[in-house]
Amino acid sequence: MPGIPVLDLSLLDGDRDDQARFRDELRRATHEVGFFSLVGHGVPRDLIDRAYATAREFFALPEEQKRAIENVHSPHFRGWTRMGGERTLGRVDQREQIDIGAERPAVPAGPGVPDYWVLEGPNLWPEALPALREVAEEWLSRLDGVATRLLRAWAESLGAPSETFDAVFERPSPHLKIARYPGVEAAAPAQGVGAHKDLGVLTLLSVEDGKAGLQVEKDGEWLDVVPPAGAFVVNIGELLEIATDGYLKATLHRVVSPPAGTERISIPYFHGPALDATIPDVELPESLRAAAPGVTLDPANPLHAVFGDNWLKSRVRAHPNVVEAQHPHLLQAAAGRSE
Repeated sequence: MPGIPVLDLSLLDGDRDDQARFRDELRRATHEVGFFSLVGHGVPRDLIDRAYATAREFFALPEEQKRAIENVHSPHFRGWTRMGGERTLGRVDQREQIDIGAERPAVPAGPGVPDYWVLEGPNLWPEALPALREVAEEWLSRLDGVATRLLRAWAESLGAPSETFDAVFERPSPHLKIARYPGVEAAAPAQGVGAHKDLGVLTLLSVEDGKAGLQVEKDGEWLDVVPPAGAFVVNIGELLEIATDGYLKATLHRVVSPPAGTERISIPYFHGPALDATIPDVELPESLRAAAPGVTLDPANPLHAVFGDNWLKSRVRAHPNVVEAQHPHLLQAAAGRSE
């Protein structure tokens, strides 16, 4: 398919040669491109269809029902983001979405409690659509299993034990978005989501079958990505780049708004470790270490080894309205940082 490699996760259920082939393809795809489409993942088609049907029901709710669970009401950056309510690199993204994470009690603030613990807490659910919670929690569970298999395969492909990353995911911090991009009439490509790298470990993105819009940067050019039907688009985040000294590549990507009169729904799942976790460094074999260019240095986007620090950096930049409403003390910390 256009743009990026296609990998088949079911090869891990095959013989040794099949498994070795998958690990080799996985390593090469994420070293050279940073993105691939994943088929053979085992997520039921029925769940995918229900997720999109439920997403359409959510976005069709009356405005006042969505505003009741708007993210400005959540100290944890959960809930609905209105159209134009998120920013990338300081520019407004043209989408609406709902952000969902692990359903947990809030962590009380206090002396010695890092700011990033504000990211843990309960979700905001629409009262009129209980099916949303049901499908979201099933999605989180299924995608956690897929991501765990991928991480173990990645570790082995890099010459490390398969359980290398297991410990930091004992209390994971999953993050799910359900996003709608409206059609835009524009002479130039309009910003659905601006160019960025994902901040965590890995992302599994579901896009409606046949829908374009995702673009991945490679060698200074933007590649259009339309994955096979039912596939997930997978990319690594900044923490895997840190863990491999840049051998695995966190890649810039963006979403271009669909044409006027259409819309695009997508469901990205971000596989995050514990908020206080530091991803272990992978000791690469010499044959791979020579091809590790080091971690990307960008003064406008400092990378933090602790997951919670990296995630909070992203939330503060993307949702200044939530920071103003819920965490004004973070505004000073964010001052002076380039958007």
